[in-house]
Amino acid sequence: MTAQEAQWLNNIIAAEALQVLFQPIVDANQQAIYGYEALIRGPKTSPLHSPLRLFDVATQAGLLVELDILCRRLAIHRFAELELPGLLFLNVMPLTIVERDFREGLTLGFIQEVGLPAERVVIELTEHVPIHDYDLMRQAVAHYRDMGFQVALDDLGAGHSSLRHWSELRPDFVKLDRHFISGIDQEPAKREFLRSILDVARSLDCQLIAEGIETAAEHLCLWELDRGLALLQGFYFARPSPDPPMQLHMLLPAATQLKSTAGRTAHSILRPVNPVGPSCVVPELAERFREHPNLRCVAVVKEGIPVAVVRRNAFLTLFTNPYSHALYAKRCVLDVGDAKMLVAPAELSLEALSQQLTDSQDIELEDFVIVDNNGHYLGMGTIVDLLREITAIQVRQARHANPLTGLPGNILINETLVAYLDKSEGFAAAYVDLDNFKAFNDAYGYARGDHVIISLSRLLQGQVESAGGFIGHIGGDDFMMLLPLEHWEGVCQQILRSFEVMAPGFYEEDDRQQGGITIESRQGATAFFPFVSVSIAVKPIAEPSTCKALDIAAQLSELKHQAKKIVGNSLFIDRRN
Repeated sequence: MTAQEAQWLNNIIAAEALQVLFQPIVDANQQAIYGYEALIRGPKTSPLHSPLRLFDVATQAGLLVELDILCRRLAIHRFAELELPGLLFLNVMPLTIVERDFREGLTLGFIQEVGLPAERVVIELTEHVPIHDYDLMRQAVAHYRDMGFQVALDDLGAGHSSLRHWSELRPDFVKLDRHFISGIDQEPAKREFLRSILDVARSLDCQLIAEGIETAAEHLCLWELDRGLALLQGFYFARPSPDPPMQLHMLLPAATQLKSTAGRTAHSILRPVNPVGPSCVVPELAERFREHPNLRCVAVVKEGIPVAVVRRNAFLTLFTNPYSHALYAKRCVLDVGDAKMLVAPAELSLEALSQQLTDSQDIELEDFVIVDNNGHYLGMGTIVDLLREITAIQVRQARHANPLTGLPGNILINETLVAYLDKSEGFAAAYVDLDNFKAFNDAYGYARGDHVIISLSRLLQGQVESAGGFIGHIGGDDFMMLLPLEHWEGVCQQILRSFEVMAPGFYEEDDRQQGGITIESRQGATAFFPFVSVSIAVKPIAEPSTCKALDIAAQLSELKHQAKKIVGNSLFIDRRN
């Protein structure tokens, strides 16, 4: 530490001359920003602009605690000022926790000043010196949790940070050091290490955050490795910024299941059960339940709108004592109905309905009401019917799925294409094919070739389903995509960019250096084949009612040959009306 640096540090702390940056942490499964890590920089014109130098000088000057507390306060105020969504990950030195914050409640005071609830703040323990007193540290962490904060352990595997910290402190989050993420698509050892860490995280009920993701290939590798690894951070998504994005502006692969290709909705499990009006008296409904032993639930409908339900078991318990009939003889069913009910639009997909049922709380879920687009009563549905229908769809999908990728095969592709054409909304049909794949397969063998196809299928699935489209596997290295008109071009461009980054990773180092492979034909001639690439042929369909499925398939086949004439990763669009 120089005298100049010491003077700069004193001036910076006195003037609070620090810049707060925020880097998003994304949730790949939710396709959204999960939170932000607050990062600090010194003045650009100073020798302490770098955070590493800034904190090193503060440590040498004995001002680490003062600097850390200042950084924390500025970060909290700026986060609130920007009204950023999600969680705030706040870097905190363990030394500060045990020396001042534990006693004085400084962080709680800072968030109370700006009206930020403790539940939205994660205390991220960042080390510049080792932890010596674990008993005191455990007390401090418990103190934070009692106030509502969550706790994260930063940079697992770097510096003083160790598995002992994880075991002793039991954090809610662990951030894996970027060393283990950098180049993970090229290094099998790093993938094995990450698998082990993920197993530990699950056993300790802790969420892992992968830091330092800089390339599409690294991101895709993580997605293929484990779909449960959803929290991601790095330059690939966004760089630290004083005004960070509030929404995710890129498509990410998601841990989604296959969609129902037949487009089955709540209407498919609707049972027409006559409702009752609000003025219907209890004895009248009681008689109806006695006459129909299989009647489970009846909706109470006022002017066409369901306002309550009466469930058989709960209703009949009203008549368990001798005075019940006299007590309820003149009461209306609305007095004994349950207004807490699940109401599902008839056009709601079975997958969405299943998720809605899963997310519902404090509601009896055996039966639910089904309504039209205007909220008018149509009938009832049951969980048993829903599960039966979903199971039948999954069995059929499995039967007709491609065995290598698990994606829908030709029968389901054709059915889905017909279903898209039956709708009034336009869409884009796209044919995806690999170039130079046969040469790769011949040189490396079918097992490596299958790996390329599976990798491509996962890339396609993530991008297409994130956009609300459909992806099917025709066979071999051929795929079909059906995409919304407003998203198809962005999806296709992202696929091409991502695969261009992925492709070199399929090759051995010598072939990677020369940009492809040289192989010998049966006739003894040698030929060079560049890296495998993707050709996409797209036919936008603005008016589905004027098209036929067989015609589209034929046109896409023709367009594919045009796309393959273009060298490298290519997109060929049919501009004809």
